[in-house]
Amino acid sequence: MKIVTDSGADLPLAEAEALDITVAPLFIQFPEGEIKSSDIEHDAFYDRLEAMVPDVPTTAQPSPGMFGEIYTKLAAKGEEILSVHISSGLSGTLQSARLGSEAVVDTAVNLIDSLTLSGAQRFQVLAAAWAAQAGWSKEAIIEQLDRIRAASEIIYTLETLDYLARGGRIGRVQALAGSLLKLKPIIKVDKADGKYTSVGKSRTLKKAMALMVDHLAQTYGSTPLWVSVLHGRMPEQAQALVEAMKAQLSVGKLEILRVSPVLGVHTGPGVVGTAVLPLDLVSGLLPG
Repeated sequence: MKIVTDSGADLPLAEAEALDITVAPLFIQFPEGEIKSSDIEHDAFYDRLEAMVPDVPTTAQPSPGMFGEIYTKLAAKGEEILSVHISSGLSGTLQSARLGSEAVVDTAVNLIDSLTLSGAQRFQVLAAAWAAQAGWSKEAIIEQLDRIRAASEIIYTLETLDYLARGGRIGRVQALAGSLLKLKPIIKVDKADGKYTSVGKSRTLKKAMALMVDHLAQTYGSTPLWVSVLHGRMPEQAQALVEAMKAQLSVGKLEILRVSPVLGVHTGPGVVGTAVLPLDLVSGLLPG
């Protein structure tokens, strides 16, 4: 079983290489040309992004032709393909993958809508790769991904909604705009349709992070968790969120990751949040 995903999963290169995961690149389209999200370093990207304000670059998914090439190459190795992608409620990537899969004739391409993104999508991708290495059947892997999707959460707050608004991705959180009040929104991805939805708002980033942790504490209680804290360019706030989560949640596995530039287009550098998953859903799969 070969695993494919896209760069919306915020999957570090070392993980992808170690697990032989193929990552289809999402693209950032600057006025002077298009680049792969993976081809620009995080801080260099945010410097460039801030220099463009009030304009912002646009983003684009991999083409069906690119997916067709990826799947054809993997199919030549004689194995099935499991392709896990950023939410169809936020991107056209899954549809592009579906069209690309039509180029493959003799090998099954199993397409999975993660209905999420970033760290929560990464949980599904890693679980699929570990389970494939452990010899799980396709059916068992897909069932486990369903359970992971239902139990995981991604939630974040922003210094400003301006980037989401300029990129047209504000959707159902537009009622929180409140730009005159400078409110800090608390946003998650709805598990029903994979679109952004609001959890609440606050006047300060510190309070917004506290409300995020309260939401997670109410959701998970004392359940041991895998926690991935994510940020654009807010290392101090990310560390503060770590400490707050340790104080209120049962954190069994923890890491701090940077949000991919292609996602940062829509959030700006002032994003901090977390992806959370009950550890028992990957028990027996985690390396080491």
